[in-house]
Amino acid sequence: MDLYLLIITLLAILIVILGVSWWKWHAFISLSVASLFLGVMSGLSLDKIVGAYETGVGSVLGHLVGILALGSILGKMMSDSGAGLQVADFFVRFFGVKKLPWAMLFAGFIIGIPVFFDVGIVILLPLVISIRKTTKQNILLIGLPVIAGLSIVHGLVPPHPGAMTAIGIYNANIGEVLIYSLIIALPAAIIAGPLFAKWVYKRVIPEGEPEFLSVSEVSGKLPGTGTSFFIILLPVVLMVLSVIAPYFQIPSSLIKLLTFVGSPFMALLISCIVAFYFLGYRQNMDGKLIKKLTDECLLPVGSIILIIGAGGGFKQILIESGVGTSIGQMSEHLSLSPIVLAFMVAGLIRIATGSATVALTTAAGIVSPIIQNMSGVNLELLVIATGAGSLMFSHVNDAGFWLVKEYLGLTVKETFKTWTVLETLLSFIAFGITLLLNMFI
Repeated sequence: MDLYLLIITLLAILIVILGVSWWKWHAFISLSVASLFLGVMSGLSLDKIVGAYETGVGSVLGHLVGILALGSILGKMMSDSGAGLQVADFFVRFFGVKKLPWAMLFAGFIIGIPVFFDVGIVILLPLVISIRKTTKQNILLIGLPVIAGLSIVHGLVPPHPGAMTAIGIYNANIGEVLIYSLIIALPAAIIAGPLFAKWVYKRVIPEGEPEFLSVSEVSGKLPGTGTSFFIILLPVVLMVLSVIAPYFQIPSSLIKLLTFVGSPFMALLISCIVAFYFLGYRQNMDGKLIKKLTDECLLPVGSIILIIGAGGGFKQILIESGVGTSIGQMSEHLSLSPIVLAFMVAGLIRIATGSATVALTTAAGIVSPIIQNMSGVNLELLVIATGAGSLMFSHVNDAGFWLVKEYLGLTVKETFKTWTVLETLLSFIAFGITLLLNMFI
């Protein structure tokens, strides 16, 4: 029976892969069809299948919808006010031309915390291209560190969708994940960013020229550098304060208040309202324009929400059908650590589907039932290991592959030699540090 359940689980994952990559279905459709297939083939009664799917969708999206929407709004305000440019420009001035790769890494890392990967690319790569024109630096030397900073934060650090989904599925502590992920992400980004860029730019000479892509600026003046940093770091500071507050001798009412405002939803809501004032009204935007920007950035979030919800449904079918228990028993025989298993499963799905979000959601759904009867599993590091696996071996079925190729003016071959290698370095270095931390925590 265990073998049969494993086979139909692999077939269900194959449906997700074929649906996304071959039949060109939306990942939401692929995951939903795979969930129904798994439910029917595992012998779940028909009346339970839809109920289990809906329960899974609700449990994952219940705490996530608001976070995704608010994160997108904050990213849009950073982008269209020019605040992102101000942060990047500060790093360039602070580090100087010779240390530009390091400047761009930190710009990407910090700007990547509240914004999606593609929004970060839109904010920063036009700046990279303009810096390259004035300094005559190789585009890879200053472009790759930015991408490394953006990518590792997007894959590991809450409140990004992948990390938030895995936190919800594993029932991990968001504050601890935030702290661990920052500790792990920075060294990974340094190696895969400036150090790798310094090695590769002499070996890969781009044949094409990147086109200058103008940044959308809706106001005549840019916000101040201090204001830009304040807005971008505000949600992170609020979340960190909520984690460390209980360790200080302060009144319990104040601890409750800090815990409340430091929850991801409240931290992002407060940051959005502050951004509306400092990046909106003070930059001569009116209410109509701010509403228009909000509407524009919420449309793409719908797709992400659907994918994550369907991943939650898939997870619940896995639990209800007993597949998780079976895989758990088999993995115990293999003596694989849940952290290694999560990394491997996420990596395989990432390679097959090209989507880090699908990889993270599906892998967390598969590993979650396995750890329910285990003790001593560090759930926070499990989140990060799953996120690390979801970054590896980006290739032609990943939208990020084409985004980087087009923005930097690379050929497909050059993109493989740079972006694909960079993503794989991020993945394995982050995983290695996670394993190391797991030995001591």
